[in-house]
Amino acid sequence: MAKKRSSGDEPITIKKYANRRLYNTATSSYVTLDHLSEMVKQNQDFVVVDAKSGDDITRSVLTQIIFEEEAKGDQNLLPIRFMRQLIKYYGDSMQGVVPGFLEMSLENFSKEQERVRNRIASAVGEDRIAAIEEQVRDNITALENAVRSINPFSSADQPARPSAAKKASADDEAEQEIEDLQKQVQEMQRQLDALSRKKKK
Repeated sequence: MAKKRSSGDEPITIKKYANRRLYNTATSSYVTLDHLSEMVKQNQDFVVVDAKSGDDITRSVLTQIIFEEEAKGDQNLLPIRFMRQLIKYYGDSMQGVVPGFLEMSLENFSKEQERVRNRIASAVGEDRIAAIEEQVRDNITALENAVRSINPFSSADQPARPSAAKKASADDEAEQEIEDLQKQVQEMQRQLDALSRKKKK
């Protein structure tokens, strides 16, 4: 597929037809979900619109790409525990802050990924374990700080002097959130380690 981009900084428009076919208006060719996946990896920005209604359906198509990747089963990125936790947030009072938190976490991880890969790939034996453990600690610290920054119990609309019972309950819930996120980060590190071992074979 030709790597062509629309003029200026505008994202490429992908049209989806009733027969589920996807049409790249920049290359004037039909594409597949695999093509769109590659475009994402190559940092090519695009929007997907319904060819009939003109509605923006980018979110649903990206979700479908993730579903297809997870269904392959050879290298899952979303741990079951993480997905269960994510589902719990739908309709929850925290739902509004979760997208921003996840986006920020992935951006930070993306910035660090090259350094992480180099450290883990070059380490062996105990040094390798130490490198992974250090990265886990760094990620946990970053997540803890992020969770504290979005803790709804610290918002301005809360009472100025909450009772001791309410404060204790809020602290317990915040600590539980942090603990869950710590476990998710550790699971991500285990998968990263497994991926690194596969690449070395």
